[in-house]
Amino acid sequence: MTEVRGASIDRTLSHPPKDLVAALIFGPDQGLVRERAETLIRSVVPNVRDPFLIADLDDNVLASDPARLFDEAAAISMLGGRRVVRVRGAGNSLAKLFERFLDEPAGDALVVVEGGDLARGAGLRRVFEEADNAASIACYGDNARDLPDVVRDILKSAGLSISADALADASSRLGSDRGVTRRELEKLALYAHGHKQVTAEDVRAVLGDEAEVRAEAALDAAGQGDLKRLDLALERLWLADTSPIAIVRIAMSHFQRLALARAELEKGETAEGAMRKLRPPIHFMRAAPFKVQLSAWDSQRLGDALDLLLETEALCKTTGVSPETVTARALFNIAAMARTGRR
Repeated sequence: MTEVRGASIDRTLSHPPKDLVAALIFGPDQGLVRERAETLIRSVVPNVRDPFLIADLDDNVLASDPARLFDEAAAISMLGGRRVVRVRGAGNSLAKLFERFLDEPAGDALVVVEGGDLARGAGLRRVFEEADNAASIACYGDNARDLPDVVRDILKSAGLSISADALADASSRLGSDRGVTRRELEKLALYAHGHKQVTAEDVRAVLGDEAEVRAEAALDAAGQGDLKRLDLALERLWLADTSPIAIVRIAMSHFQRLALARAELEKGETAEGAMRKLRPPIHFMRAAPFKVQLSAWDSQRLGDALDLLLETEALCKTTGVSPETVTARALFNIAAMARTGRR
């Protein structure tokens, strides 16, 4: 069957061809590997935990006892029905074993093999791609084009729609691993239970780190020299019992990212280009204030701000002065630097 791609993947997983003996599902997104493997298993066995119809093996078991694959595939269920042999953590060391098995399959069980990030041309991958009775399915992280559909589909299954701004926000926070994405969206659905639509506020509350969100408001105020807004943001941080040291560390990360982007700017890069190079990327809701600060600060003053934050963390840990007072003083000094261009 060779490698299955694109729209054919869902069809193959839910309605596998009658002549399919085994499928290799692999890739860097292990959450998606598990999800797709279980979708394929359910096409044969409704309960993916059924011990009578599913033999659950791993790489080590087959490495020490290769005949086990043939025995389990040929075994007949006491209760009737087709069986599944699930092999987890498969690597290239099993390539020869699966080559023999696919040349002379035993029994009628469907063999579902879960692998890691196998390079093109890797032994195990090549065996499945060249066999007429096998399939190979790669699993990569959801990209920016596909992720909104994933978010909508998972929330729709919970009876929820999602607003456009909430969808953009959620998509910017997810996507590295399908399993993580699904768990986070299940939490979001639970949080929004009783409502018809997920809002941006729901996304911020569930998927965002509240301490970081509050700290970002203070840092943007400091970075733009807005003393009144900084005072209000700090008051909210203290009321929420946010750790001063946590704020200082978030501040150091913020100004380090500004310094990296500023260095690109001074090499001739555009502000948008410099921001795109940052990893992780700037969240879209923070792009505008970040760009304002990027144009307002130069490398020298950013270095001064980072030195001040390093001193502040040490003072929070070593002096008898209130850490809240030390942190607030540092951020007000940084705000003054933003307003006057000097420390």
